[in-house]
Amino acid sequence: MTHVVITGTGLFTPEHAIDNASLVEAFNAWVDTQNADYAEEIARGERVPLAHSSSEFIEKASGIKSRYVLDASGILDPARMRPKLPLRGNDEPSIQCEMATQAAHQALANAQVDPGDIELVIVACSNLERAYPALAVEVQQALGTGGYGFDMNVACSSATFALETAANAIASGSVKRALIVNPEICSAHLNFTDRDSHFIFGDACTAMVLENSNCAVAEERFEVLGTRLVTKFSNAIRNNAGFLNRVTDSDPLALDKLFVQEGRRVFREVCPMVAQLILNHLASLELSGSDLKRMWLHQANQHMNDLIARKVLGAEPSKTQAPIILDRYANTSSAGSIIAFHLHRENLVEGDIGVICSFGAGYSAGSVVVRRQ
Repeated sequence: MTHVVITGTGLFTPEHAIDNASLVEAFNAWVDTQNADYAEEIARGERVPLAHSSSEFIEKASGIKSRYVLDASGILDPARMRPKLPLRGNDEPSIQCEMATQAAHQALANAQVDPGDIELVIVACSNLERAYPALAVEVQQALGTGGYGFDMNVACSSATFALETAANAIASGSVKRALIVNPEICSAHLNFTDRDSHFIFGDACTAMVLENSNCAVAEERFEVLGTRLVTKFSNAIRNNAGFLNRVTDSDPLALDKLFVQEGRRVFREVCPMVAQLILNHLASLELSGSDLKRMWLHQANQHMNDLIARKVLGAEPSKTQAPIILDRYANTSSAGSIIAFHLHRENLVEGDIGVICSFGAGYSAGSVVVRRQ
């Protein structure tokens, strides 16, 4: 029987960080300008004045204190309110390729794997900067890996869906080693003028190396005991940007071309779905919540993670059992649970069991149960 193991992870963190205070200062300055520009309409009751944001509101609503982004200056400019990333030529590495290779080199080094021994590259993330050629093939060339590569998008669950895909390819014998990268530029699809969501996202890229255990040489290995995925269609989280925008004559700058969500509905519908997914998955492996030493959950909202962990563990989770990284990184979409796994696994011992879990738009959710070898 083929055993699939995760032997290396990597993390690219942008150099720019924005704390809540700086984000709020820019947002409130933009609000004041808007309210001044539309003062007459507001006075006539034809327009509702925009409300200020605050650091206290953000932290209470989400648990987020700061976030890393590829560009801070454009986001913090009240006249722009979006990142400014220079256009790259076709012969230059794409932004996501550059992020991916940095995270990948770290993961490969940790796994003690040469790039040329990788036979499958999957770029899995919420937003791809172009439709084609595939970013995975560009990453393959940049790293010098063999085999083949492809892109996939299951929003915030992209990493766990890629984990199952890679694990299945290894288990079937079609490849021996696979590389997954999750380059997330979430700041590019976030509406920084929306009080309810302007604080949610940050940028980051994670990478994972998966191998047939017979080939692995790294001392630290996490065996993939099983994967389980679920999807259920919902419009509660949506982004309507796409190649059909130009032929449907829709406004490319319309608000629905950015991230939009019904936050309370998402909380109400997703939390029980995810908790049940994990519990059912554990039961299928003859395990229960009490067997888990660690839960590396999607990093979208502190309250969501606490509720899901309580339902699975049957008790209030400790910071060690369900580590949080969104206070520093914010929501990095598919990269979030992998950042938690990358940063919070060092004290696990042989036989310890944990679950990597993602959930997001779709709805989509993925559970990957692993055991420290």
